[in-house]
Amino acid sequence: MDRFQDRADAGIYLAGRLQKYANKPDTIVLGLPRGGVVVAYEVAQGLGLPLDVFLVRKLGVPGYEELAMGAIASGGVQVINQDVLRGIRISPARIQEVAAKEMEELKRRERVYRENRPPLAIEGQTIILVDDGLATGATMRAAVEALRKQGPRKIVIAVPVASREACQEFQTAVHEIICVLTPAQFQAVGAWYEDFSQTTDQEVIQLLRESEAPGQTAGAQL
Repeated sequence: MDRFQDRADAGIYLAGRLQKYANKPDTIVLGLPRGGVVVAYEVAQGLGLPLDVFLVRKLGVPGYEELAMGAIASGGVQVINQDVLRGIRISPARIQEVAAKEMEELKRRERVYRENRPPLAIEGQTIILVDDGLATGATMRAAVEALRKQGPRKIVIAVPVASREACQEFQTAVHEIICVLTPAQFQAVGAWYEDFSQTTDQEVIQLLRESEAPGQTAGAQL
């Protein structure tokens, strides 16, 4: 297998690598919107675990938005990629301008996706943090930092595809990281999917609705 059909297909493969966590009562799957929620839904279904969304936004370099200079996450966490900043000229004020804009979008998505549902409790739980891929790792770093503030017992990162550098970086940063594909010539996350079309807000909302089960424990807001 050299690429995935789509995000749902990738999630099924990923669930197969995570079977030791199946039906664990203290384990939660968190998906990073938007595409990561599609993958996470299949992981949660395959493992019999509750699913929730965890909000993170990439900070794109102005004019080169696909290049991440950092990321922000729920809880006010901001991570800056110093390696990227060393290669560009951008003022701290401009960085904060980008961060403020992305924070507004993060808050909007939180309102839309949750539909007044409180997030699942993180403290003392094993968290399987899922995205559709890892390139620079900036978004995932922000997510991990934000999660740590909520006191999980373990953090497991699970992605279908990642650059070898990003996968290696997290080996010592979290309890476990699962990267199904780590191609030598990484290019971009989308290159490893036959269908990498954009996931919509409505798709995320629908998957979160479908994943709801009676008796899930809700906690304080993220």
